[in-house]
Amino acid sequence: MAESVVTNEGPEGEATRRDFIHIAAGAAAAGAGVMVAWPLINSMNPAADTLALSTTEFDTSKVSEGMQIVITWQGKPVFVRNRTAAELQRVIADNDASDLKEPQTDQERTKPGHEPMLVVIGSCTHLGCIPTFGSGDFGGWFCPCHGSHYDASGRIRKGPAPKNLVVPEYEFTAGSTIRIG
Repeated sequence: MAESVVTNEGPEGEATRRDFIHIAAGAAAAGAGVMVAWPLINSMNPAADTLALSTTEFDTSKVSEGMQIVITWQGKPVFVRNRTAAELQRVIADNDASDLKEPQTDQERTKPGHEPMLVVIGSCTHLGCIPTFGSGDFGGWFCPCHGSHYDASGRIRKGPAPKNLVVPEYEFTAGSTIRIG
């Protein structure tokens, strides 16, 4: 008796109906996987109200010399301070101080041509408390929660805070207007 060999190929090596069914089922499974994963991935995008708060603009001409304004950006307080000549002189003299936990010059923390204007997120880098200006040992901010002292450039000088006050992404757009974010 002769043995017969069964193959998945039709005459002359062509694909059979079974091959087509396997390819179609695989494509349908891949499409279903994408349809299931898409809403999950899309839910990780920021909400529309969050995106609306991603940038804010502020006219710094309202901040006179020696004055500080607090604005809100993404739910965080942002200190916009127009520093006096004496404050600038002191922070520039302290650029090479050996007690800086996170060494940064004042020029690295401000925009060229706008050195008196300092923009920092007003949240202590230790546990997120709001520091107050003018009561620290270095002519800057003092965090009453755990005693961190910052200078007038927002650099940590004493206390448990591990980092300087954060300088957010910002730019001067037109004259004295800044855009944060």
